[in-house]
Amino acid sequence: MPAFCRDCDAAAERAACGRCGGRRIVRHDELFALPIAHVDCDAFYASVEKRDRPELAARPVIVGGAVRGVVSTACYVARMAGVHSAMPMFRALKLCPDAVVIRPDFTKYVAAARQIRALMERLTPLVQPLSIDEAVLDLSGTAALHGAPPAIVLARFARQVEREVGVTVSVGLARNRLLAKIAAGRDKPRGFCAIGTEAPALLADEPVGLLPGIGPAFARRLAGLGLTRVGHLQALDARAARRMLGDDGPALVRRALGEDDRPVDPRRATKSVSAETTFDADLAAPEALERHLWRLSEKLARRLREADLAAEGVVLKLKTSRFALRTRSRRLAQPTRLPDLLFAAARTLLARETDGTAYRLIGIGAQPLAPGAAADRPDLAAPERNRLVAAQAAIDALRARYGAGTIGRGRGLG
Repeated sequence: MPAFCRDCDAAAERAACGRCGGRRIVRHDELFALPIAHVDCDAFYASVEKRDRPELAARPVIVGGAVRGVVSTACYVARMAGVHSAMPMFRALKLCPDAVVIRPDFTKYVAAARQIRALMERLTPLVQPLSIDEAVLDLSGTAALHGAPPAIVLARFARQVEREVGVTVSVGLARNRLLAKIAAGRDKPRGFCAIGTEAPALLADEPVGLLPGIGPAFARRLAGLGLTRVGHLQALDARAARRMLGDDGPALVRRALGEDDRPVDPRRATKSVSAETTFDADLAAPEALERHLWRLSEKLARRLREADLAAEGVVLKLKTSRFALRTRSRRLAQPTRLPDLLFAAARTLLARETDGTAYRLIGIGAQPLAPGAAADRPDLAAPERNRLVAAQAAIDALRARYGAGTIGRGRGLG
């Protein structure tokens, strides 16, 4: 069975590497023939924070909002106490009262993600980002270029990320995207797992929720039909699957068997960019809500610039004190990434919702998106827009030189 040491690339025949003594040995019958990789950073935001604050290395770290916010990322020490992403912060702190809570710093995270993305693109042009800390790669036909099969190239990549970026990644290797994603989650953190033709047998005893697209509600529906394990889905023929699960049933059975024909597509576009905040106390006053909306508009504008995108429309998100969600949207006359114009559009939407209702959360999103080159083009008929473009460029230059807190806008104060 092909095997090698992840620490030095040497061929390995025993539990420990004969060259370096390392015990991170990867073995699989198809190890050097699998071309699709899913790369997932380990507790990414928390890892970046621990990288920058080494004294936190052994401490439980939670990245997220204030007490009424939610967990963005929990390090693996905190996860051992039961903390997980999207958990309300108050519940996370009950489970792990000694955790160090850190507000997210997306500027740092984006910078680290870009470093990792650049290293991926040295391996293959077929890199499809899935999120800031996750991507899928197709390394088919790259063995001659790198002088090594994809498995060894990826092990070198993981070591390079750890050495140069200061965070760790887990790698899943398979013949398609579905199995690569499942593999990436099997041995975290610092994992490296391969899945090949043994996939149906390997997956059969797993809960159906392992499959992408099956959330808690769908899993309960399947359980009502007696389908709790992946193997139960594998046993259905196309006719039974369609009768029990509708037109999507046969596709679900194919996923249960580990089949997936989706290509790795670097052109796959981001669908939306957004920013939101949860308040420490419910807010109903329009002025207070607008102050938060302005700050989020600035954050959204920055994220659009960082992604080289522009907003063709604005989405306002509100959550009431009773957790009822309201979303409102409107199209813009021209694509923009100016905070003033994003705020103006969202403010109009907000005005219709400030009827005395108390809100615990507010957010603003850009959707649909346009290329950054389409944003805020000079227009002789719109001198005010041209002035805003010039003013924002000056603000960005000052912040780039002296720091993000160097200059602020009056409406964001208070």
